[in-house]
Amino acid sequence: MAKIVNAWNEWDPLKLVIMGRPEGTNIPAPEPCWWYDLPEGGYPLGSWGPFPQEMVDAANAQMNEFQKRIEKRGAKVERVTIEPFMTSKNPVSTPDWTQLNNHGVNNVRDVTLVHGNMVIESTTCRRSRWYEYLNLRPFWEKYFKEDPEMVWFGAPKPRLTDASYVKNYYYYYENVWSREEDLAMVRRSEFQLAEHEPLWDDADAMRFGKDVFHQISAVTNKAGFDWLKRQYEALGLRMHPVTFDNYLHPWHIDVNLAPLHPGKCMYNPDWPPITEKFWELFKKNDWELIPAVKPEAVHKHHCYLICEYGQTSWISMNTFSFDPKTIFVEAHEKAYCEQLNKLGMEVEAINYDKVIPFGGALHCTTLDINRVGGYVDYFPNQVKGF
Repeated sequence: MAKIVNAWNEWDPLKLVIMGRPEGTNIPAPEPCWWYDLPEGGYPLGSWGPFPQEMVDAANAQMNEFQKRIEKRGAKVERVTIEPFMTSKNPVSTPDWTQLNNHGVNNVRDVTLVHGNMVIESTTCRRSRWYEYLNLRPFWEKYFKEDPEMVWFGAPKPRLTDASYVKNYYYYYENVWSREEDLAMVRRSEFQLAEHEPLWDDADAMRFGKDVFHQISAVTNKAGFDWLKRQYEALGLRMHPVTFDNYLHPWHIDVNLAPLHPGKCMYNPDWPPITEKFWELFKKNDWELIPAVKPEAVHKHHCYLICEYGQTSWISMNTFSFDPKTIFVEAHEKAYCEQLNKLGMEVEAINYDKVIPFGGALHCTTLDINRVGGYVDYFPNQVKGF
């Protein structure tokens, strides 16, 4: 029987990856943890509901091209099969609540953490994503039968009652608190999620072999981080908390941190890591932290969810590595492509601007299952208490 699940980091040579699909994606209906920053003049003009078919078709064309590029380099790509209930116009519910629509299955990175031979289903904090994990279940069931070394478990399924959220958080964020107060709350890792139950998104985790760096964010609370950290410690692995400095509430770590290969890692200079022990750990182990160049592309229109503030978006850092020397980058980010080239990377520039409105870019829409490599301790010189 074959070894299927094996992905210890973000850069080992790729063998197998799952990609999402934009069909059936909705702008979520209102829910407690979702703040609407729908740009004036952009889709969907302040409304919620399904994306127009022409946007789905344009996104699909770019994702299909991305798939072909990966396959041309020799890796296998599997695409999600969308469960019928995801595209239904009927509300979804649990005994505790009713949500008027689902979100979608394009951003497969968010709902499952694959690390080594482990598949860990995350919780997510949004009611519109409560059932999203079911679209990936056929893969885990298949791999579990075929790979005797695969370990598969899930975080406690959250109830997502009103007790899971800080009441009126976004009203105060928008109308009451000063930017100084917002920044102070970010530095204390205080966001719209209460600590009632563990909540976390996989896309808040970045894998470096034995070590994982994980942020507490607008979609991951301290309880979620603690739950995952305890699992890791029991397995002899290490998980480190990291905070990024910006008054804008952070979503996922993969617009702030992007390792290229052992010894080199890009970071977002607008949202720099402020965890002192993070910098100390990288320095003690001869890792170079390199500030990424400013993004160029404008995603102001036809966009939601993305960290889109001002005229540009750090979704530019949402890249996907094929191997330690080859990286896929959104083609409109020419300065970032040039920077990575100068760092010795072979850059595969790919148009992905039609996919970004669906909530993510190259890293978000992929979930690497198998990379050629194994367990490595890239940070043998640890920092006490981190």
